[in-house]
Amino acid sequence: MKQISILLIALIGLSLSISSCKKETDDDLNDDGINSDYALNPGEHPRLILKFKFDSTQVRLNAFGQPTTVPAGRAAQSPVFNKMSGHYVELATNDFTAIGGGAVLFKNLETMAGGNRAIDFEQSNVVGPGEEFFSIPLSQVPAGSYKWLRVSLAYQNYDVKVKFLGNQFTGTVASFIGYNTYIKTYSPLNVPIVVNDDKAQGYWAFEAFNQVTSGQAPAGATTVVNPLFLNSPLPSGSCLVTAQFAGSNMVITGNETADIVVEVSLSTNDSFEWIDNGDGIYEPEAGDVVIDMGIRGMIPTVQ
Repeated sequence: MKQISILLIALIGLSLSISSCKKETDDDLNDDGINSDYALNPGEHPRLILKFKFDSTQVRLNAFGQPTTVPAGRAAQSPVFNKMSGHYVELATNDFTAIGGGAVLFKNLETMAGGNRAIDFEQSNVVGPGEEFFSIPLSQVPAGSYKWLRVSLAYQNYDVKVKFLGNQFTGTVASFIGYNTYIKTYSPLNVPIVVNDDKAQGYWAFEAFNQVTSGQAPAGATTVVNPLFLNSPLPSGSCLVTAQFAGSNMVITGNETADIVVEVSLSTNDSFEWIDNGDGIYEPEAGDVVIDMGIRGMIPTVQ
């Protein structure tokens, strides 16, 4: 079994070659007057609270926000998500609000410890389904009627099914999809990995049977859903997911007396996609190569 697991890890490493969101440049983030710390007093109320939901049945979208299917010659599966983190949150009032021109509420703490500006993974809020990943006192949110939510997703951790030597296994993928991340240590599942350096967007690791392989994906074509691509296009290299609030705009009056909770539902519908050998099963030893790990849409709903 140990020999099989080592071979499996090696094949996964060859297969996970194109799995990154496009690099997010410094210009993608609005630095003017933003307090990136947001060290909030947890007793302060009311608050705007955002929580992740992962939905494998949610509509599968392309980069332009239109429903899409898996192309011919490829196959896909809906991974089981364990954790996610984000490093940027913005509210936009209308279809023409430029990136950074809305209410920028959050940017994750950054560091120069690795030599370049990078997200500080140690300070990231990595959470599971239904857990709070961001909150801010409503007194700090500009009053307005907000149609759109923008969230830049920085790290994802999920399980996928893999076939090897006729047997099906489950392995765990850890993927850093922010523009650049300084990592001290992390663990896809059980095995700790020491890095102590910057890792560009697209760094990943796969763990199965307590064996780990890791690598760096090239700047690639991972899907980044933006229905506003005509009126408010993403800057080159951006990884910012954009979605309209479900039902109606989220309205902030400035006179709220209770928390506003937003469920940020992410589509994992066939989000793990590979070039397939024809059997529809992810099988690296048969030549299957992962080509897309992008979240396939987002629906924010005020609870």
